[in-house]
Amino acid sequence: MTGSHNKLFRQTKISGGEGVMKRNRRFLVLAFVGLVIFIAPSITFGADFPNKPITLVVQYTAGGATDLTFRALAEAAKNYFNQPVIVENKPGGSGAVAIGSMLGSKPDGYTLCVIVSVLHRATYQNKFSFDTVKDITPSINVAGLQYGIVVKPDSPNKTLKDLVEYARANPGKVTYMSAGVGSGGHIYMEEIGVAAGGVKFNHIPAKGDMDAANALLGGHVDFIAVSPGGWWPLVEAGQLRILATLGEKRTKTFPNVPTVKESGYNVVHLTPLGIGGPKGLPKEIVKILHDGFKKAMDDPIFLSVIGKYENPITYQNPEDFTKYWADSYLEEGERVRKFILK
Repeated sequence: MTGSHNKLFRQTKISGGEGVMKRNRRFLVLAFVGLVIFIAPSITFGADFPNKPITLVVQYTAGGATDLTFRALAEAAKNYFNQPVIVENKPGGSGAVAIGSMLGSKPDGYTLCVIVSVLHRATYQNKFSFDTVKDITPSINVAGLQYGIVVKPDSPNKTLKDLVEYARANPGKVTYMSAGVGSGGHIYMEEIGVAAGGVKFNHIPAKGDMDAANALLGGHVDFIAVSPGGWWPLVEAGQLRILATLGEKRTKTFPNVPTVKESGYNVVHLTPLGIGGPKGLPKEIVKILHDGFKKAMDDPIFLSVIGKYENPITYQNPEDFTKYWADSYLEEGERVRKFILK
């Protein structure tokens, strides 16, 4: 009995020891899994980003000022991300097509979109399925656009004041084109009309800056109000003549051309352009994107293009740009109600 008892005791002791070891191993496995789960976000959204090409969607056609600006930025940024930044043009719907394609992607930083205030104005005019503030994560504000008011070389209007006074004397007869309803050129001309004491211009929306420029070249409108891609090269070539620019200062390329403000109308605009991602983009990813694009903004590749049209740098970090983006939504709503939905 004693031998049998001892043998049973030894078996029980060994069995109990194996149970403890199994429990310990199970605990270690669970602890390891928990650690992996805990650090996984930092692995996924940190050190290895980006590990594949980034897509940057532009809501305008290729060849315009916005497209050229961000293609240059994308070209420079690949040197800092060590991955290509591929620009995709998706025009249409006042930016809704481009934004919609971005919002349909995962918030992982691999699909971004150029964001500009015309998107805010479009939401007040149309029923979009997205919110330009709540559904977009701003990453960096990059640059502004140098808008201009342009006529044909043989126009009898030699100055912006000439044009305004001619429109005052001929209400409803002076026609102009912008890139579309709610575009920068449309809004800014409405503001100039108010600043001039209620002068009315007859707005004809175009499909883009170049469409407007072609209409002016063909003599179909009296003037255009567009971003630099639509007027700068043509003015340099002598095919069009510029009356005024909408920036704070005169351009170095056209030092004899006054600003709208210098012409007597207190209207100044630069239409800042930035980059944003979908809602829920992790802060770690936002920081990496910001840092990469910020370095690209100092790169000669980008500076050579941004300097070509003298577009001003309007840099803002994610925090400042997020606040600006939300504030501009309210400001643009006031403009839409005043000038478009009147």
